[in-house]
Amino acid sequence: MTMTPDEILNETAAPETEAPVADATEKDEEKKSEDGKGSKKAKKEAAELKEKLAAAENEIAEQKDKYLRLLAEYDNFRRRSQKEKEGIYTDAYGEALKALLPVADNLELAVRYSEGDKVVEGVKMVLNQLHDALTKMGIEEIETKTFDPNVHNAVMHVEDDAFGEGEIVEVFQKGYRKGDKIIRYAMVKVAN
Repeated sequence: MTMTPDEILNETAAPETEAPVADATEKDEEKKSEDGKGSKKAKKEAAELKEKLAAAENEIAEQKDKYLRLLAEYDNFRRRSQKEKEGIYTDAYGEALKALLPVADNLELAVRYSEGDKVVEGVKMVLNQLHDALTKMGIEEIETKTFDPNVHNAVMHVEDDAFGEGEIVEVFQKGYRKGDKIIRYAMVKVAN
């Protein structure tokens, strides 16, 4: 059997063209399987990322809710504290006045009945009642023997050998304190 040159060329070319086609098909199949694996892998990663995103969004929502609740709680606390502070001030003020009102009542009675010795006796009783009321409130009189610039206000000075150094000669106005807090400084005249 004799072959023409075209047949020889076709025959030799055919196996070459068939091989690349077969190689291409194999490569396509490998690519498809890799793409399938890559596609599955990408889908799995996307699903994981979506789960992480949802978890992060839930956590943010929880934190925001906690923040808003804490903010509301603080605002309520601030309002309640302000109201309590005003209430405490009002209560303390009322208690102080309640302690002093009987003194005012007795002074009014003393003015109504002015019979010489009885008036002096009544005023002394009212003064004792006032001292008792101040003592109940924890207010004490400042001692006025020797001058102390921390609690006394010297408005006059006198040179007199009959008195010692820094001795208080006269008290113009008594001073009062509550614990360590000075309510009113004692106004005094100091010697030497």
